Amino acid sequence: MPTLSEVARRAGVTPATVSNVLRNRGRVGEATRLRVLEAIEALGYRPHLSARALAEGRPPTIALMVSSIANPFYPEFALAVENALRRSGRFLIICNTAGDPQTGRAYLEQIAGTLSAGVLVMNANLDFADLRATERRGAPVVLCMWERPLDPPGLPCVAVDFRLAGELAAQHLLALGHRRIGAIVGSKVSGIHAARYDGFVAAMQAAGLDGALAPVRYAPDTTQGGYAAASELLARHPDLTALFATNDLPALGAMQAAADLGLDVPRELSVVGITDIQLARESRPALTTVAVATVEAAELAVALLTELVETPAAPTTPAQSAARVCVVSAPRLVVRASTAPPRK
Repeated sequence: MPTLSEVARRAGVTPATVSNVLRNRGRVGEATRLRVLEAIEALGYRPHLSARALAEGRPPTIALMVSSIANPFYPEFALAVENALRRSGRFLIICNTAGDPQTGRAYLEQIAGTLSAGVLVMNANLDFADLRATERRGAPVVLCMWERPLDPPGLPCVAVDFRLAGELAAQHLLALGHRRIGAIVGSKVSGIHAARYDGFVAAMQAAGLDGALAPVRYAPDTTQGGYAAASELLARHPDLTALFATNDLPALGAMQAAADLGLDVPRELSVVGITDIQLARESRPALTTVAVATVEAAELAVALLTELVETPAAPTTPAQSAARVCVVSAPRLVVRASTAPPRK
């Protein structure tokens, strides 16, 4: 197998220049870069990742920890992370915790700092003490899609104003004329979707309605969870004209429940979600939702983690980490075919 030094000799450059071309770093002239790439192609050179890790003192991979890879949002986010990492010459390891803190702790202990230079965490149900211990071992941690920008978690994070997303969803239904609106929250009462529900309640109250008294069900953040919650809400409150769900999967489940109950969406029941996953665009009727900046959040998370990995003096105390909060662009309403004015 050809070595990096052999590529350098063939191209007439130093090994450091070859490394810069491979990592897309440093100032390398276009003619030199093309010469190096031609040498790589001619020799069939492939970088040795283990050797690179030993030489640089850190692995060229980043870990992304998620609670359920079966949730279609996470593969979409992972793809955006991978695209951003590849541009910087790094690779992605995906760790599925299945929502189990012990599984997440095992990943942190076995991967962080050895197989991965840093860790991106996405709603993986991990103890913050374990994450800070990972930082102290020299593997930076960045939380992705933190839901309360004004309430920093004490760790570097990329935040989304999900409270605003909940407000936008409720305001859309209210503007259409709906007043009897039920809510499906895809987490526990104090879970990760609490901010979204808070926004819904605030919008209802601003319209003169007591949002806290609107019918609500807490359910798993799945299509099945949304189906069960919507079925119960519609059975107990047949006067509902609209349902708000804190995520797209429960919203899609709510539309399925409506169909099985013989209700036409949106003529007899409007449904709105949050996130804008691919399935929201492909469902029939297509789901009205509040889109969040998924790709922007992934790119910001990669940029922040890369900075922490490459900066020896990166902050490690909770007070310093709390200041490392990147907020993505505001959520935006995407109106599709699942919402309409209530039938008179």
